[in-house]
Amino acid sequence: MDAGILIQFVILIAGFVFLIKGSDFFVDGASSVASILKIPTIIVGLTIVAFGTSAPEAAVSITSSLTGNNAMAVSNVIGSNLFNILLIIGLCAFLNELQIGRKLLEKDLPFLVIITILLSGFIVLNWNISRIEGIILLLLVIGYVGYLVYTARKSVESQYVDEAKLTPLRSIIYIIIGFIGIVLGGNFVVDSASSIAITLGMSETLVGLTIVAIGTSLPELVTSLTALKRDENELVIGNVIGSNIFNILFVLGASSTISPIVLQKSMIVDIALMIFVTVLCYVFARTQEKFDKKEGFILVSLFIAYMIFAILRN
Repeated sequence: MDAGILIQFVILIAGFVFLIKGSDFFVDGASSVASILKIPTIIVGLTIVAFGTSAPEAAVSITSSLTGNNAMAVSNVIGSNLFNILLIIGLCAFLNELQIGRKLLEKDLPFLVIITILLSGFIVLNWNISRIEGIILLLLVIGYVGYLVYTARKSVESQYVDEAKLTPLRSIIYIIIGFIGIVLGGNFVVDSASSIAITLGMSETLVGLTIVAIGTSLPELVTSLTALKRDENELVIGNVIGSNIFNILFVLGASSTISPIVLQKSMIVDIALMIFVTVLCYVFARTQEKFDKKEGFILVSLFIAYMIFAILRN
């Protein structure tokens, strides 16, 4: 392997490390600040932690938008959402049957289906995501978070507040370190992935759909596998659905508001697959209010088939 390519791969891996550890530091610091300010832990989980696990995708897509690599901004989100449903839910369901809570089934999952179709409509209308459409997505995420906070405060469990794990000073330091790590990691990943794509003759879209998407989804994968080990099945599904919602509304909303995103018509297959997979996830969930091993196997098989297709298509 050429030394230049090897160096770019090292920088790419370093970027993923910065993103993941930066997210951890940011979430820990923000959670401690929330505890110090007596903000209910359930609200912290629904907002700060949800944003935290989507921070790598946000950093990469926003950095891509700022540097003009719009193809990677969208393909990263599409690839991450496919990875989250097909591999994370699929693998967890294959390892252990996943029960689904009523709230996820009746509210969050249908909402994900709706915004996925809405995003696809924005894209195929003019093959771009305009600044106005980006603002609409951001307004939707504000409304969604507001709804989560409102419903959480009405529940009994929202009154419980964890003790702060860090002092106020350490909390602020963690937030600053986390933010710097996320920004640096985003720059490293975008720059190295673009260089790898050019050197190997790969398209930025392919790199975004595969390498970058998988790398930025590692926090969701680790969180879900940890929840599965603790037999917290609903957290596995909630983590994935919440992440996909934030990827569409916040990540693409912020990216396209900064710089309108122009897409290639060749991405129609990926967009159609994202709709199909999201709807399929909802159908599987509705059938028995759970994901069983057979459904998990189907999802993982679809992920493998898609990765093969994406590589061969390039």
